Amino acid sequence: MNQRTLSLIAGISYLIIFVTAIYANFFVLDALLSNPVTMVEQHGMSVRLGILAFLIAAVFDVIVAWVLYELYENHPLTRISTYFRIMHATIMGIAVFALVPTLTLSTSESILAQVTAFNTMWLIGLFFFGVHLILLGRIIKNIKIIPLFLVLAGIMYIVDTSAHFLMPNYAAYAGIFLMMVAVPSIVGEMALAIWLLIKGGKGNTQNVL
Repeated sequence: MNQRTLSLIAGISYLIIFVTAIYANFFVLDALLSNPVTMVEQHGMSVRLGILAFLIAAVFDVIVAWVLYELYENHPLTRISTYFRIMHATIMGIAVFALVPTLTLSTSESILAQVTAFNTMWLIGLFFFGVHLILLGRIIKNIKIIPLFLVLAGIMYIVDTSAHFLMPNYAAYAGIFLMMVAVPSIVGEMALAIWLLIKGGKGNTQNVL
């Protein structure tokens, strides 16, 4: 498989991850946190679709990890970077198990307990994902400004996860941490996806090492 094809696969996979993760997180998970019983009893199909969306995102996360490994296999940091991304995808897949029981629960407390368990596992996965982004920023360091945003996003993921566990009053600063993570992450990863779709694999991709 040539590098152009691999780049297109990665770019399309990134877009699928964006769509599924945004839907599952902001349209389903947030709704479960706000109105747990109503979501389960009246919008059960939305919850099921959210669970499926998280699983799809995890699958395509592995595909992106594989493609990036194939594209940059000559870089000394590529293998360890791939491992960290696969760790994130694996933890995400496991975390989804916590959401499945919500479909049969009938009290806010029990539903929220499962959602909390999912979020805790996901946070741990995002810590490893942050390490992956930092390494990826080093691997593609010559693609203009994109690596800077990836490294910054990686650092913010690690800081945010650490803050969740270290700060008893994290909730008071949750909005600030969300912006610190979201801005560099969305800019960096979306820019990388667009670069892969438009320029990736044209010429010698290995020259960006």
